Amino acid sequence: MRLFPPDYLKNSQNVWAMAGENFKNNKDLKAIQKRIIYLRRLILHHNHLYYDLNAPEISDREYDILYNELDALETQYPQFLTKDSPTQKVGEKKIDEFATIKHKIPMLSIANTYSQSELRDFDKRVKKILETENDIEYVIELKIDGVAISVGYENGILKFGATRGDGFEGDDVTENIRTVRSIPKSLIALPEGGATFEVRGEIFLTRADFEKLNEGKSKSGEPLFANPRNAAAGSLKLLDPSITSRRPLNAFFYSIGVSDYPTPTTQWEILCFLDSIGLPTNPDRKICRNIDEVIQTTIEWEPKKGNLPYDIDGLVIKVNSVDYYDILGTTAKNPRWLTAYKFSAEQAETVLNDIICQVGRTGVVTPVAVLEPVFLAGSLISRATLHNEDEIKRKDIRIGDNVVIEKGGDVIPKVTQAIVSLRSGKEKKFVFPDTCPECNSPLRRSEGEVAVRCLNTSCPRQIKERILHFASRDAMDIEGLGDAIVEQFVDKGLVKDFADLYHLDIETIANLERMAEKSATNLVTAIEESKKRPFSSFIFALGIRMVGLQSAKILSKHFKSMDAFSRVKLENLTDIDGIGEVMSQSIIQFFQTPENQLVIKRLLEAGVTPIPDEEPTPIAEGSPFYGKTCVITGTLGSMKRAEAKKLIESLGGKTTESVSAKTDFVIAGTEPGSKLERAKKLDIKILDEETFLKMLKSH
Repeated sequence: MRLFPPDYLKNSQNVWAMAGENFKNNKDLKAIQKRIIYLRRLILHHNHLYYDLNAPEISDREYDILYNELDALETQYPQFLTKDSPTQKVGEKKIDEFATIKHKIPMLSIANTYSQSELRDFDKRVKKILETENDIEYVIELKIDGVAISVGYENGILKFGATRGDGFEGDDVTENIRTVRSIPKSLIALPEGGATFEVRGEIFLTRADFEKLNEGKSKSGEPLFANPRNAAAGSLKLLDPSITSRRPLNAFFYSIGVSDYPTPTTQWEILCFLDSIGLPTNPDRKICRNIDEVIQTTIEWEPKKGNLPYDIDGLVIKVNSVDYYDILGTTAKNPRWLTAYKFSAEQAETVLNDIICQVGRTGVVTPVAVLEPVFLAGSLISRATLHNEDEIKRKDIRIGDNVVIEKGGDVIPKVTQAIVSLRSGKEKKFVFPDTCPECNSPLRRSEGEVAVRCLNTSCPRQIKERILHFASRDAMDIEGLGDAIVEQFVDKGLVKDFADLYHLDIETIANLERMAEKSATNLVTAIEESKKRPFSSFIFALGIRMVGLQSAKILSKHFKSMDAFSRVKLENLTDIDGIGEVMSQSIIQFFQTPENQLVIKRLLEAGVTPIPDEEPTPIAEGSPFYGKTCVITGTLGSMKRAEAKKLIESLGGKTTESVSAKTDFVIAGTEPGSKLERAKKLDIKILDEETFLKMLKSH
């Protein structure tokens, strides 16, 4: 199955051409459901790389194509929509080390556009909702490639700082925010009549400051940051604010969140207002009287972006009149009153000197291009992904070719094409190996998959990658167990599986390179402390194929012990909401493998005793929404739709996006859509906003 067929990316509206199948007209529901599951798994994988590891491997545009296809399929086939779908979530997840701050107004993400036609479509949608043919005035701002933040002030004094997190709650990074010199600790010239003021913006590093930061890390032998965005994100999430204070972070602000002060009614005036009270804003902004001026501005900015001292990956186009925002509303993830225009990815030409293969944790063998080093998008590139064997054949990429590589923002570079006209005849076709490059075991490609796998579970590279995953923060959280130490553990035969970690002693570890008694003691202590991790973290640490952190949390709620989980039957797994058939089969296969059974037994014998996950606050069964399925349509005057959904779920209810015979209540705000008519046809109880609020208050 090809992930991106030829010329597919030239038309991002074509969300149905994936894998050469026209799913829009396909009546095979099993094939459609399988495609949806595949897309969710792929998108969640890329979310993890982007938000958790700061190591994305596809461009924003490719991600949007995957996301749009999934969204379109779920819209057409709502029976396959689940709450754990990535279309129902926003942004990066919070990390454990920081306290959590809930956003009173959600920090939603921005929908992307990539062409003039998509910008015109955005303008048409805005006009349609506003029921006008008149030109809409827009404000254009630069889309800084940084980290979104929310900063709150009380009576003009800085009170808190938070990351966007999942859009509804983020990490409390107040102490680190206080170290950013461009963020004022107190505001000036605030108007009378208010106390609470929250502002949203972006933390970033200039390219010059980024280079200096990496120079310092290089001299001290530390790993380098990949790009300015990663450096800003890493600096903001340091547990020691004194280190953050030494990082030259900057900030621009662009919108107001919660405020009880009188605030302007246009976006342009808001930016001027933020300037007047001492908050830094980006001076490169422009008012456009209509969409034609917007498009002309995007054309003018693309060649100029490299002249800026910091990275941008596009422009943000906002409806100027704030009065229109409530009318335009939001989707589950994006406000409808703004969009981002993304610039095309940066490209460079170089020579492909070789193709090597790397083995991952699950045995997947990935081809990687070894390149003549070339400067691209702020960094020196010497390697690029080739994805899989099919992609190499489709693009006819050969060793010795002059190739085009592409990198959008902080995405890992990829080879997009070979320059056939420059071939000398000495180029060599790449032959994918039959055996594993690490252990020489036979490689296998399953039917219907692009992945080629090494099936030898004793493969040294797989062991190393599995142990690194096992020790990662969301898994067993063994601090200090990094690549260099794991390499030595495995190469010296000290560790052959997870359980061996719990039999290491200080003396053995201290004898390794770059280790001493103190660091060895710290590592042994971290290994010992990992024995009491939450059950969901333990499940995730095992590295069961297709079981991510969220799935592990779902499983930990249903199986209170490893014994119960390891004996589960397929039919019991598929009954769990959020655990599909493919994942269920993977779990069963994992526990049917004798080597896995033995490792789990040894882990438990070594004293690994996972603790139950924290239970959520019990929901009283007397709630009017307990066990009920609800759909919200139209605009609510008292709250945003996302807030209403969270309230329903907090009272034991469930919310979905489509009306069916299983729906109990339809909550209808102003200007309800077709869902209301469908509810009437199905004789489903309809709640107006007043009734809905009374039911909320009754419990």
